[in-house]
Amino acid sequence: MTALDLIREKRDGQAHSDAGIQFLVRGATDGTIPDYQLAAWLMAVRMRGMTDAETTALTLAMAASGRQLDLSSIPGRKVDKHSTGGVGDKATLVVAPLVAAAGVPVAKLSGRALGHSGGTLDKLEAIAGFQVDLPVERFIDQVRRVGIAIAGQTSDMVPADRVLYALRNATATVDSVPLIASSVMSKKLAAGADAILLDVKSGRGAFIASVPEAEALAQALVRIGTNAGRETVAYVTDMEQPLGRAVGNALEIKEAIETLAGRGPADLEALSLRLGAEMVRLAGHAPVDLRRLLRDGSALHKLAQLIAAQDGDPRVTEDPGRLPVAPVQRPVTARVGGYVARADALEIALAGKALGAGRDRKDAKIDLAVGVVLEKKIGDPVKAGEVLAVIHARSAEAAQNVTERVAAAFTIAGQAQPRALLLRRVTKSGIERLDM
Repeated sequence: MTALDLIREKRDGQAHSDAGIQFLVRGATDGTIPDYQLAAWLMAVRMRGMTDAETTALTLAMAASGRQLDLSSIPGRKVDKHSTGGVGDKATLVVAPLVAAAGVPVAKLSGRALGHSGGTLDKLEAIAGFQVDLPVERFIDQVRRVGIAIAGQTSDMVPADRVLYALRNATATVDSVPLIASSVMSKKLAAGADAILLDVKSGRGAFIASVPEAEALAQALVRIGTNAGRETVAYVTDMEQPLGRAVGNALEIKEAIETLAGRGPADLEALSLRLGAEMVRLAGHAPVDLRRLLRDGSALHKLAQLIAAQDGDPRVTEDPGRLPVAPVQRPVTARVGGYVARADALEIALAGKALGAGRDRKDAKIDLAVGVVLEKKIGDPVKAGEVLAVIHARSAEAAQNVTERVAAAFTIAGQAQPRALLLRRVTKSGIERLDM
């Protein structure tokens, strides 16, 4: 068997054997298959697709390409949560401590993000002293002691995905459902969870633009997890506008703290409660009044415990003013009155990136303080001259440079209704509509 055989096989629309897929993953991991042949194979997959059996085999081979965590020493059924990424998506920062406060162990491996915003790890690093790089033994021990840990994936986990992901970015093959699904699920399987909850974003601010495409990806993810023996549930959620109001790393930490204290935006709280309840169910735990844990301080206290355990300053949960603050705050006002009919998530995200909140390279620095905070969401009434959003910038010039972009992201109309946030729930049994 050679890489050329596999390229020809997929080019001609044939299905690979498990042995063929394992051969390719080994070659990608150890470098014996050159990049140009891997790139050709990726394009063949992009054009011809993969069967469910092929996608599962690819996922399992990638998960086995490096270290796999053993969480069996942590009592209880462990549930992992993953989001495909969106604008202002700080839900993990709320859901993880909320679920941990309910008594469900949370062992969460997160990442940094490329593009318009930082990832969960970048956001957490806005907290002074917070350590995201934990040895595996410390990570597991912390979950046993505190009930929660959020850290970066170790460098020896799923090395095949790092090789293939970099080539997908360079060869316009990112938007292949089998390749997306195997990339996401190989990391989830290697992380050792017993069950998996997925939040698949759909809309302008997401990687997947339409609900049907998001449904297809959610179904593929659920099939892979199910075939791998993990109970898997996926939600499709709206990303036409930012989640919550804050877009930017420290700004999102502040909003997560407010939500854990029961004072957060309604949409972020609603999503967190729904995903949290699903995680509790997947863990086999008795139902818990999660809203009470937001109101009585339990969830916020669990965040403080997490921060302290990872060498951060837990006082930030009582005093968010300890977070980095941009020196310039510039309001963007409405030119006419009416109702907000559009708050373009992508344009707002790109404005944040221009301010320094995102990165194009994984080793690039980001400005943790800058971003955009929405004062109005879709469906809200607005008067002429009223503030739509506030730009948090490093300088007046930087704020001025994105003011028109942020203003143009909003459309004011005579009438507009709020958007549904929860769109679909996908399980091995099928798709349930939530937006009816």
